[in-house]
Amino acid sequence: MHHRVITFSRNIFLPLTTVCRNRCSYCCFRTEVHDRCVMPPDEGLRTIRHGAGLGCTEALFTFGERPGDMPGFTTELAKFGHTEILDYCYSLCQAAIEGGLLPHTNAGILTFEEMERLREVNASMGLMLETTAEVEAHRHSPGKVPEVRIAMLEDAGRLRIPFTTGLLLGIGETAADREESLELIRDLHRRHGHIQEVIIQNFLPKPGTPMEGAPVVSADEMCATITMAREILPDDIAVQIPPNLADARRLIGCGVDDLGGVSPLTIDYVNPEHPWPQIDDLQDLAGGATLRERLCIYPQFIERGWYSPGIGPLIKRLHQRIQESRL
Repeated sequence: MHHRVITFSRNIFLPLTTVCRNRCSYCCFRTEVHDRCVMPPDEGLRTIRHGAGLGCTEALFTFGERPGDMPGFTTELAKFGHTEILDYCYSLCQAAIEGGLLPHTNAGILTFEEMERLREVNASMGLMLETTAEVEAHRHSPGKVPEVRIAMLEDAGRLRIPFTTGLLLGIGETAADREESLELIRDLHRRHGHIQEVIIQNFLPKPGTPMEGAPVVSADEMCATITMAREILPDDIAVQIPPNLADARRLIGCGVDDLGGVSPLTIDYVNPEHPWPQIDDLQDLAGGATLRERLCIYPQFIERGWYSPGIGPLIKRLHQRIQESRL
């Protein structure tokens, strides 16, 4: 058996807004429109500068899906000189690139044209499939209809965007649903070759949400799903777990390849009660495997040139820096 390598990305997390058109039963990230619901540009720029100084290579941009659909949001965004959240995201992506960080945007459902535009300033992008099943937790979430998410994953492939997706376990799906979801991701990748990593994420109940009393997915279930993912997915797709939500030390032996984005600066705003492990502690989690830093765009996509010309020089410079740090 070849020696195991576990990878991770050093990132900053920039939630541009918590306003979202979806109302998932398990979410504590979403808020209604209020007078501080948009991250001010100076906070974003300060985080970018600080993150670059700490050696981060990835700027993860997230926001609630289609916040502009919510009454009053456009007025809040206009305070910062923008009429559309995607314009604001685009401008901060440009600032991240200028500051030496590669943007990775996870914005919920986007059209083909919106992704095509954001591709100009993103090294990679993402959308969690979560599940192919129709579950009660998504009843008030138009963006969580499985067909809608699958269509966007397909579009990302047509656009040759290095892409992250994943499963959310414990939201009402069955083991058979998980298998179907993984097979669907495999088939998308066979058609387009664009899936670089699949996150196996365990839902953790949040106080004050409709699913606060939901049962927690056991470590054995997590392990079984990771093992199934590694069996179903092609070898060139990494299987990732979030090390602040799952017991990485226990689960790495089940077939984990990657620990995702870990930040030395910002919290996990979607799961604020679960702090990141210290980067210095990741090797301990990886056990006997070699821990290796990576960019948010995986090496095979760098080799294929799956990026826009505007971010090519930064990708090559950061890739070189990471290669040299291993010597």
